[in-house]
Amino acid sequence: MNNPEQTTGSTAPRPEELPTPERSGAGADGATNGNGDYGTDTIKVLEGLEAVRKRPHMYIGDIGERGLHHLVYEVVDNSVDEAMAGRCDEINVTIHTGNSITVVDNGSGIPVGPHPTVQGMDTLDVVMTKLHAGGKFESNAYKVSGGLHGVGVTCVNALSEWLKVEVYRDGKVWAQRYERGNPAAKVSPIGETQRHGTKVSFKPDPTIFEVKEFSFETLSGRLRELAFLNAGLKITVEDERTGKRHEFHFKDGIREFVRYLNKSREALFDPPIALRQEIETERGAASVEIALQWNDGYDEKVFAFANNIHNHEGGTHLVGFKAALTRTINAYGTKNNLFKDLKDDVPSGDDMREGLAAVISMRLPGASFEGQTKTKLSNTEAKSIVEQMLNDRLNAFLEENPPIAKRICAKVSEAARARIAARKARETVRRKGALDGASLPGKLADCQSRDPAECEIFIVEGDSAGGSAKQGRDRRTQAILPLRGKILNVEKARFDKMLGSAEIATMITALGTGIGPEEFDPDKARYHKIVIMTDADVDGAHIRTLLLTFFFRQMPELVEKGYLYVAQPPLYRVQKGKKENYLKDQEAMDEFLLSFATAKSSLVAGEVTVEGSDLKKLAQDAIAYRALLDRADRRRDGRIVDAAIQVGDLDLALLKDHAALKQQADKIYEKAQKLHPELEVKAARIERDAEHDCDLLLFDTTVQGAPRETRLDFDYLSGPEWTELSALHANVAELGAGPHLLKTDAGEEEVDDVFAAVEALKRAATSGQTIQRYKGLGEMNPEQLWETTMDPAKRTLLQVRVDDTIDADEVFSVLMGDAVEPRREFIEKHALDVQNLDI
Repeated sequence: MNNPEQTTGSTAPRPEELPTPERSGAGADGATNGNGDYGTDTIKVLEGLEAVRKRPHMYIGDIGERGLHHLVYEVVDNSVDEAMAGRCDEINVTIHTGNSITVVDNGSGIPVGPHPTVQGMDTLDVVMTKLHAGGKFESNAYKVSGGLHGVGVTCVNALSEWLKVEVYRDGKVWAQRYERGNPAAKVSPIGETQRHGTKVSFKPDPTIFEVKEFSFETLSGRLRELAFLNAGLKITVEDERTGKRHEFHFKDGIREFVRYLNKSREALFDPPIALRQEIETERGAASVEIALQWNDGYDEKVFAFANNIHNHEGGTHLVGFKAALTRTINAYGTKNNLFKDLKDDVPSGDDMREGLAAVISMRLPGASFEGQTKTKLSNTEAKSIVEQMLNDRLNAFLEENPPIAKRICAKVSEAARARIAARKARETVRRKGALDGASLPGKLADCQSRDPAECEIFIVEGDSAGGSAKQGRDRRTQAILPLRGKILNVEKARFDKMLGSAEIATMITALGTGIGPEEFDPDKARYHKIVIMTDADVDGAHIRTLLLTFFFRQMPELVEKGYLYVAQPPLYRVQKGKKENYLKDQEAMDEFLLSFATAKSSLVAGEVTVEGSDLKKLAQDAIAYRALLDRADRRRDGRIVDAAIQVGDLDLALLKDHAALKQQADKIYEKAQKLHPELEVKAARIERDAEHDCDLLLFDTTVQGAPRETRLDFDYLSGPEWTELSALHANVAELGAGPHLLKTDAGEEEVDDVFAAVEALKRAATSGQTIQRYKGLGEMNPEQLWETTMDPAKRTLLQVRVDDTIDADEVFSVLMGDAVEPRREFIEKHALDVQNLDI
């Protein structure tokens, strides 16, 4: 296996270092005394969007999964800004089958027309192609906004293979298309409409992004947040690849948000406390909303937002919240003698927040964040605003609601007693040597290096796999820690009970970080790669989940620093003669077989011969076309779409020619029946599309006994799915009608078309090869385990990273918590999504 080490979210590569005069010995004139020249011609000026494409990390964080989804957030945030300005109440997001995205809102629409200061450019082009161009630098159009940099949608345009924008404004539909940030034509009207708003469709540039697939769950989590934070705003997200659809519409705002966070726990009271205040600042009116509710659990869930942006790293508003919460509850409890059983111990801030679910939402003009991805609020005034508001409002609430106040203080007292007990338990365990870093556990096979940056530890399931790993490892940098059985589920256990677990104590000692809020120090980690390595069966998945729960709840800083990984042992071993290849998954298997088959094969169509890399590309296009049709089939009858693509000539212009469209409908009907004799078309009709002032085609069929309506209308024919299907089919159909002659190592075979050739190539590839599907680590000897899973030059690792803290928290609470009903609902909801069930 020749795959380099990979992660689920790549970090930015190190920028190229340009020599400086001090470093290279250059003189004042720019000449250099070294081997290279450092003159005026070495200074490069990146113009406009070229800078974004050259250094995308500076604008969207990275080019992995996080950066890919950040593109969607930038477009959606513009629509939410319209909602905060009172001009929009509905946003629709669609993931298309080709992994492109469409975002539609009913806001006022981007202004269209000649720009007053940029001569020769339409305002729409200025917004889409000029950095730091937008309506958010002054307070006239947007009083409060998350997008302060004016680079958001421009970056999306620059980093997209193509982007199309439609503006519904002043009774017209204005359209523009961009290709890698460059306008394809002039902004022009394409129809009339009574709608208002903006529609943006784009496909991220595959030459820039390492990850190509959008995650419905990741996008859904962020859109849910936005709906919670903007009471009354309706947001829908639909995935055309799977048919999944979510609609979010919360009239009670962040109070419903907190209730959602606690849905898998038993709340101490209901409804949640909701506090709100409007405050005048030097920059204008600011507002603070805070909702709080304690539950019977032990984990803290406090989420801070500023202008709808989730500040993952907190900021000044979170600092003010924590300080005011601790001071207010301590003052109330002391005043009413509710902490008397604690004697001389005063409840700490951690005690106050045990079992707390809270949401802080600030809206303030001139919000300032650290970095373009806005993970931390830096406005100094935010701390005092939140602190003063919570001091006054929460104290008043506690005074007016003594029963709830007593429950909160009782919870805080219980947390403080548990903290004291945990401290004593830790001291007891330490006296026994279980947490003594100077005495490493006997089962740990440590590495020779003492540099944490180059050291890695494999946490391995079972002594058998651990033995193989110890024999196969690189002793200089790789440590092995075998675990016996399943570790304690820390989601259900208090801190003192967790410390009593021998396996967890062993792991804590090996890592060297200490444990608990008073002692844990991520900078003391002895390894900067902590790799979970378990079997691929159901027990291995359970052990992996228990370990992930432990790190997420007890050592989240290690996850944030990117130290935690999951090993990816190969799923397949392919052997032919003495040559072996290890393949990580089914996709890699298909790619290998296709490469193997096409390397020594050719397809002859008349006088044209296709072979080698060209044959592989042709086969990949055929596979992609069929896969895209299968996805389309979830919403439309793929057989009708296939027939319409093959007939050709169906475009937007034809929708305006009623007679020609009628003839086209008949051709599609005949083609569909010829390609698919089993197809029953109950009706093929033409209807009027008043919005776009044209016609549309409708076909009524049945799919597995269920009725299916297939619409071939303006939106679909101008959409990304139809465009991509048409392009793929054009590539596949370039050879013309069959039959063709396929020549492989197995001989010559006549095939009807390219699709038949692909199936024949797959059969030829498997001939004479032994294919083994692995299930567990125990099936590999030490040499195989090293070569496939542990060798840094060849292995694949998945980096564990939390992009959606709220969603991750919910998953751990539901799957690993005490409440049974939420877990049952989760299993029922996802039962049909299971592809490989180990029973």
